[in-house]
Amino acid sequence: MSKSLIDRISEAADYVRAQAPDLSPDVGIIFGTGLSSLRTDVEDAITIPYGDIPHFVTSTVESHAGEMMLGTLEGRTVVAMRGRFHAYEGYTFQDITFPVRVMKALGINTLIVSNACGGLNPQWSKGDIMVIEDHINLMGGNPLVGCNDEALGPRFPDMCEPYTRELMELAIACATEEGLPVQKGVYVSVLGPNLETRAEYRMLRTLGADVVGMSTIPEVIVAVHSGLKVLGFSIITDSCLPDALVPVSLPEILQVAGEAEPKLNRLVKAVLRRL
Repeated sequence: MSKSLIDRISEAADYVRAQAPDLSPDVGIIFGTGLSSLRTDVEDAITIPYGDIPHFVTSTVESHAGEMMLGTLEGRTVVAMRGRFHAYEGYTFQDITFPVRVMKALGINTLIVSNACGGLNPQWSKGDIMVIEDHINLMGGNPLVGCNDEALGPRFPDMCEPYTRELMELAIACATEEGLPVQKGVYVSVLGPNLETRAEYRMLRTLGADVVGMSTIPEVIVAVHSGLKVLGFSIITDSCLPDALVPVSLPEILQVAGEAEPKLNRLVKAVLRRL
């Protein structure tokens, strides 16, 4: 008989605790594209490859390292994912979000997520940082589909505030103090892995999205289901304006993300100091 989700979460969390018995994290961070270099600032870090953690899948995307990290960052004990999983890799939405369940079991109460995205808002530019205010799920799936265990969260979690307003306001205040301009807007996630057509970009903008990506939303849904506070950031790595569209490559996207990354790192560290 296959193990229940709670049993699998417990086994994974127990394994992680055994590797870092003296650390009890209260903040989880998903180092998506745009935060990966923040790992160098984590003190007394303990790293665990995803392949060693029971019931974890492995990341197949070249820009995602594939390991869990525990340590101290700006005085907070954190557990961080260096690389995430995506539906376009062939994983289920439950696979993608399993690490969020494990981080919750380890004791976190706040989740910080980041991603690279395409810019739909014509007033914004490549390299801009956006604080995610809301999202639109167009991925064709939901990690909460199936039997619900009330021990993990309610059957029908409310999503009127998926990104915690208090944390959004804190992030914007910290950005002002740090002299970092930021945007605030709506993130839409699609399945991928191909980039969108001109017609699709027009549709997404008409729906009210400011940026588009292929991740984050499943993790946020599970975080809300788990009762976590959530703060999300996007780095705009390419322009998705349909009337001025040009082909874009992964190296170009990574270059823009790398140039914006130090600014986002500063912002996240400032938020951690103020939590």
